[in-house]
Amino acid sequence: MRSLVRNSILPLTLVILGAAAVVGDAAEETHTAKSSARSGFGKSGEPGQSPQGQDQDISATAPAKDGSAYTPRRTEENARVGAVFEKDDQGAHFCTASVVRSPGRNMLITAAHCAFDADSGQPLNDLVFAPGYRNGNKPLGLWKVSKVVVDDRWARSQDEDLDFAFLVLDQKDGKDIQDLLGGNTLGINRGFDNKVKITGYPTSRDTPISCQNHTTKFSDTQLRIQCAGLEDGTSGSPWLADYDPKNHTGTLIGVLGGHEGGGDQDDVSYAAYFDDDIAKLYRRAQDAY
Repeated sequence: MRSLVRNSILPLTLVILGAAAVVGDAAEETHTAKSSARSGFGKSGEPGQSPQGQDQDISATAPAKDGSAYTPRRTEENARVGAVFEKDDQGAHFCTASVVRSPGRNMLITAAHCAFDADSGQPLNDLVFAPGYRNGNKPLGLWKVSKVVVDDRWARSQDEDLDFAFLVLDQKDGKDIQDLLGGNTLGINRGFDNKVKITGYPTSRDTPISCQNHTTKFSDTQLRIQCAGLEDGTSGSPWLADYDPKNHTGTLIGVLGGHEGGGDQDDVSYAAYFDDDIAKLYRRAQDAY
């Protein structure tokens, strides 16, 4: 793993918790084809130069077939997913996060390896989130992460079955992020066969990428999916089931990460299974703000 050295530019509280959430409050263009957080494994990318020669945002009439990648349209649902940067947006985005419904209305979910430096045993202290980011445009600006909440067993040993984290955001202009975008509900013990949509930000692109397919069981504690294009930068991407077109919301049943940090092939990805461990973590994350 790569060790990271950085100076803190904003106060950050780390909350490392024992195993525990309740669930939270309850057409597109084709593009063919993971990121290790700064901890150096999986499908998180390395912050650095922004990608050159960005993909054009040209909408098609329908998503690609199952397992194929496409660029999602600009919608409220898709804007809940955003790119994760460090300090500001001067370097490349290196992970993905999304808004999850919470009583505090200020919470994101991502992969633990996107928000915690395993070498130093410390959280990344300068994370910012750009919801709906496209081609350098930040329609809702940058949101500062004030707290990182991970399971203490992940912090100690990087247990791939606990590769998930909650991020608490500061308000922006007196508003919480859920006030502006709503949020998706956290789903617990949903089983291994679900039709999901995954949306994430490959480091090589400045537009998001989506893919839909059915999940399968990789192990008792891991989901697996075949989806193209989920390369470096997509760690932390939400796995969204049960999309409700009326409310434009769905149920989060995983985030890209887990086994091999999300996988070492761009067309096969993994997620830690959401069971009582993440439920407890979610409840305690609510107490962290």
